[in-house]
Amino acid sequence: MSALLVTIIIHVRFVPEFFPDDVFTAILFLLAGWVTFTLVFYVLGRLFSEPGPIPSMRSGDIGTALFLVSLLLSLFLDTLGFTVELVLEAHVLPALGIYAGLALIGWSIGQRTTAINRIAADE
Repeated sequence: MSALLVTIIIHVRFVPEFFPDDVFTAILFLLAGWVTFTLVFYVLGRLFSEPGPIPSMRSGDIGTALFLVSLLLSLFLDTLGFTVELVLEAHVLPALGIYAGLALIGWSIGQRTTAINRIAADE
């Protein structure tokens, strides 16, 4: 719950405040928000999943691919002149892909950790 709160605070309060003036600081806050967002889904994967003996990490692989492709798409749009400051709407889909990818990564790691802890407790 605290990771969700930190994610909301960072994205609503700090990122818009620093983004126009200092890009480096905005990137640090954004990365901190992404880490906490991923941790939220890690915890959800640990608490609310019932994986088999050792679940596949396919959702983590898909999440990593979705995250990287979305990030590259956003950077590609930026190089074409569609910067976030000028055309914010063009970056909505890549942003959603980034968050969905992070959620899949956190969920799959949480499932795998739950399965490993269950196996370790059985031994």
